[in-house]
Amino acid sequence: MTEPIISPATDLSFDLRSLPKVSLHDHLDGGLRPSTIIELAEAVGHQLPSTDPVALGEWFRESADSGSLVRYLETFDHTIAVMQTREGLIRVAREFVEDLADDGVVYGEVRWAPEQHTAKGLSLDEAVEAVQQGLDEAVDSIVASGRAIQVGQLITAMRHADRGQEIAELAIRHRDKGAVGFDIAGAEDGFLPSRFKDAFTYLAEHQFPATVHAGEAAGLDSIVDALVHGHALRLGHGVRIAEDIEIAYDADSEEPELGVVTLGQVASWVRDRGIVLEVCPSSNLQTGAVAAFGGDIASHPIDLLFQLGFKVTVNTDNRLMSGVTLTDEFELLSETFDYDLDDLLELTLNAVDAAFLPLEDREALAAYVTEGYIHADG
Repeated sequence: MTEPIISPATDLSFDLRSLPKVSLHDHLDGGLRPSTIIELAEAVGHQLPSTDPVALGEWFRESADSGSLVRYLETFDHTIAVMQTREGLIRVAREFVEDLADDGVVYGEVRWAPEQHTAKGLSLDEAVEAVQQGLDEAVDSIVASGRAIQVGQLITAMRHADRGQEIAELAIRHRDKGAVGFDIAGAEDGFLPSRFKDAFTYLAEHQFPATVHAGEAAGLDSIVDALVHGHALRLGHGVRIAEDIEIAYDADSEEPELGVVTLGQVASWVRDRGIVLEVCPSSNLQTGAVAAFGGDIASHPIDLLFQLGFKVTVNTDNRLMSGVTLTDEFELLSETFDYDLDDLLELTLNAVDAAFLPLEDREALAAYVTEGYIHADG
């Protein structure tokens, strides 16, 4: 843990939303506004469970709150269905960034899978260009209003498909036009990153960074595979690395609540090498990713990982399905684990350091974020 920069107070009564934030794990097709889904669905003739924005939002949250990643992923059938046109993609991308800015996000990486958005005739490149136009329109408007935000695309390939090389080449084509990194997503269990090892090698040869969903629906084998074959600089979720940590308690100790912590070989490697964990607390509870540790936020291993020195970052995953913002996640962690401003700043600076940005840009972003926290502390 870093030395305190801010006075060590746990009173977070000020507006957390105003704090500068960094979002690394946020899916475009999981962050739509319910009202937008309804309007776009009507335009393309797609039937929804409800045409009332409030009821539709509740349907998404309830359907996602099943404890199953497979069921969770099924909710995306409706969002993806309304993101098949150039106009739809532009609008969704624009509103996505507007909502990030309203939550205090100053840097965000927007991950999405172009291969899922070509059903109405768009090419992969046209889809990427449409999303970039929406992102650019939002950034221009936000900056013109006197606020700050920067965003980049994480071009994602779906694990169950066999288009890894094609999508990797797509990402490289757009590396100087908004794409900042690569990812694989979808059903994790049974679809190891090694399926895409040639694509990951191609990306490494072109010095293009990758984050890999691992350690969510599958355990340590998935994490190891992401590091070995995926050349992963970050682990999407990665929370099941905690399964490689043992805590031995001594009932006769004067402080029985304290235990001896032993890290396994994989956990040691991930921590000691600073491999970044893109943890999404609420989503992890919804999908059952942390079911082995308990069923509520108090039992989530994020605090254990944070206290042990893992490079933990806090993210939303899918704001629509989880019904959360990054501010909400910070509030949840603060209330549960008594995090103060210094803790939240450290988590945010972890995300800054992990951002797929040049070093100079990360240094400038870190200074901006730190200044924002100092100002918030008065």
